[in-house]
Amino acid sequence: MSNNNEALFEAFLNQHDDRAWAEVIRDLLPYIHEVDKNATRIWFHFYPLSLLRALEQAEDREQLAQKLLLQGNYYLKDQIADSHHFLYGHRYWVEVKRAVQERAASDKAPASLQIAAQIREVATAVASTVKADASLLVGITAVAFMTLQQVGISAFKASSGSVRAGRKSPEQILKERARDDSQGLFGFLRGEEKIYTVTFDESDESAKFKLINSQHLTTAAAADKRDHTRRDARIKADEGPIPVECRSASCGTCWVGVLGGAEKLSEVAALEQRRIKEFGYIDTNEPKPLVRLACQAQACGAVSIVIPPWNGVFGKHLSNRKDREQEAVGD
Repeated sequence: MSNNNEALFEAFLNQHDDRAWAEVIRDLLPYIHEVDKNATRIWFHFYPLSLLRALEQAEDREQLAQKLLLQGNYYLKDQIADSHHFLYGHRYWVEVKRAVQERAASDKAPASLQIAAQIREVATAVASTVKADASLLVGITAVAFMTLQQVGISAFKASSGSVRAGRKSPEQILKERARDDSQGLFGFLRGEEKIYTVTFDESDESAKFKLINSQHLTTAAAADKRDHTRRDARIKADEGPIPVECRSASCGTCWVGVLGGAEKLSEVAALEQRRIKEFGYIDTNEPKPLVRLACQAQACGAVSIVIPPWNGVFGKHLSNRKDREQEAVGD
């Protein structure tokens, strides 16, 4: 009976594509704590369902991956327990995962057929168990629902992994994201040469590098000569923690999510705006969106970013597929 219920739950989830999920996240945003609002939206940009479906439907996955110039780890199934490490709610993953499994196996009719309502219901139940505010659970619960949809119930249940449970409160994290570096007693003498900190992994106190005012993120990162190759196979020696190849918005390798300080980055110029859409990373006309190309973004203050595990040119594939579908309708 349980397996049948799980199959029905998967079928329910599979009624939702990326567009439907975008609406779900918009509905959920008012209920997500400020500490995870950006992080939740970024996670859904990092792990688009449409990329997985394109690979699944391809006659030759490896060939398509090469055509899309995919690099890094673009399969969520290989990082189920760690993909969301940059969410504050990540610390509740074990409890959330268990609750979602129970929801999938339950033969009890849900109170609502709306996925956003079900996510809030599960989040509220887990919040009661872990004695936390429900707003801290909504984002990670949405991530769990999407993860189950992408990897399937069997892989979801079988997954394991350690949780990075930081000691800082949500308020402390938000305060740190908003705070700029002190320039010292005579900081005014530096003028435009002010120095700021870029954090690229909030769970690691050493995951920071310095940036000179108005410097591009990749240029500043390249000055960090520590060995970051263990963090990510895409990283080249002496290039810093952000993978980068071209520095001209041509490769898309350096895309990042902005957890805090988006307002301290330069506005998206026409080139960057066009390219991030072509890469399939984000489709927006916001002047300072949550997803940026680090080689194009200049910072005038401290920012907190998160580096995605893959890059490619998936947006062109989506555009071509859309054109073919429109032509088929026209015929």
